[in-house]
Amino acid sequence: MILEMRHVYKDYQSGGMVVPVLKDICLQVKEGEYLAVMGPSGSGKSTLMNLIGCLDKPTKGELFLTGEDLLAMKENRLAEVRLRKIGFVFQNFQLLPRQSAAENVALPLIYAGVPRKKRLEKAKAALEKVGLAERISFQPNQLSGGQKQRVAI
Repeated sequence: MILEMRHVYKDYQSGGMVVPVLKDICLQVKEGEYLAVMGPSGSGKSTLMNLIGCLDKPTKGELFLTGEDLLAMKENRLAEVRLRKIGFVFQNFQLLPRQSAAENVALPLIYAGVPRKKRLEKAKAALEKVGLAERISFQPNQLSGGQKQRVAI
């Protein structure tokens, strides 16, 4: 099992009131499966993704990633899990505007402790694989929407 949520609840405090957002979520995602999270604005999609991405903790329930209990982990271990096992694709790409495509791709490797030269080599290789070899030194404002998306992914 890649991801398992057992009876997960998430509440927020607002103006002295408890606002329930997620109620009794049970979910299992197996290796090789795809998951689409859909719903109207305010339905809890972002809250759910924040829990899955180890950016927040549930009010109640259990959360496992590759069999590991995420709620029992200390913050430094959660940071390691986020670095090695979790990736997000944002709607607006979250690219750093003053950095090149290669520098944007290489950024997560800083947190993994990869030396600068090796980071840029890996970033260039990744950009070549997605057809952006000629755009390696371009900044985000010089890229099309599709090119930005490939850099972000």
